[in-house]
Amino acid sequence: MISKAGNIYTLVDSRTNKSGQNNVMVNGEGSDLSKVDALKGRAKRKTITQIMMLKLIEIAQEEGEPELEKSYWNTYYCQQNLFTADGRLYGKYCKNRFCTLCCSIRKAELINKYYPILKQWKEPYFLTLTVKSCNAYNLPRYIKKFIFGFQRITEKHRKRFQRGKGKRLMGIRSLECNFNPVKKTYNPHFHIITKDKETAQVLLSEWLELWTPRFAKRPAQNMQRVDDLESGLIEIIKYGSKIFTEPDLKKRSNKKGNAQIYIKALNTILTGMKGKRIFDRFGFNLPKSLNTEEIPAKLLSDYNEWEYDIASADWINILTGEKLCGYELPPYLNAVLENNINSSLV
Repeated sequence: MISKAGNIYTLVDSRTNKSGQNNVMVNGEGSDLSKVDALKGRAKRKTITQIMMLKLIEIAQEEGEPELEKSYWNTYYCQQNLFTADGRLYGKYCKNRFCTLCCSIRKAELINKYYPILKQWKEPYFLTLTVKSCNAYNLPRYIKKFIFGFQRITEKHRKRFQRGKGKRLMGIRSLECNFNPVKKTYNPHFHIITKDKETAQVLLSEWLELWTPRFAKRPAQNMQRVDDLESGLIEIIKYGSKIFTEPDLKKRSNKKGNAQIYIKALNTILTGMKGKRIFDRFGFNLPKSLNTEEIPAKLLSDYNEWEYDIASADWINILTGEKLCGYELPPYLNAVLENNINSSLV
């Protein structure tokens, strides 16, 4: 988080330094400026996000969703200006779940938080729970029932365990939704990692009973032992929706440039998930962190300022015109972002 001194932080000395710059207040530890590949990954995510946000803003304006439009604008400006000093890089994050920049940070934080706990589980299982796909109109209702239904299942077994008549169900779960451009349908589903096989079996059985065979059939669900815990966690901690989708899911192409961004469908998914808890744990609490102290704000007086330039797909030094990381947008990605953002399907 950043603010120029004398702007929001009125008590900070706002005098200029020798180069004529205002002092800048930054929060956090910053990122390692020497990790060029990480910076290029950031530039790639920023480019994708900014182009997507402009399209989503148009849709929010058309549909009269001012709150969503505001959130999209907030993400559009995420990491728009960066400051570098003493080998560290600082920027302001929007923290929206649909921001690819913030999701990459969130992913790393959650893995660091949950991996030490999950690695103690002797036989973790990966479980996918889903139902029959629905249309755009019914998606918000489905998502609401997904979350409520899962809570009802875990609460039921929590009370049984407290009475000494059942098993404590432990795990983590995330809600995701995919779009089928051929059928124009949406498929919400839970990805879950459970402590053991028995927990997965209980959840699967309860889920099928809750939704009945009309909406949920056993072959559509997936249950398997976790072989790679870190990969399983990465699968759990995602954006909530796939950004790039093959136009024909049954005919997957090896050509990266064939992928589409169905922007109206993405907006429908984000609207349906608004205000919902996408990632959650059940049956256990996280240990209190030993280090609860916040990193104090820091005042920079000798720094470089960079502003993101969509034409360069990189941040440009506002004084010298130098590029921050030298990222070059791959031709296939440039083609997708220019030609394959589909605004018609919902």
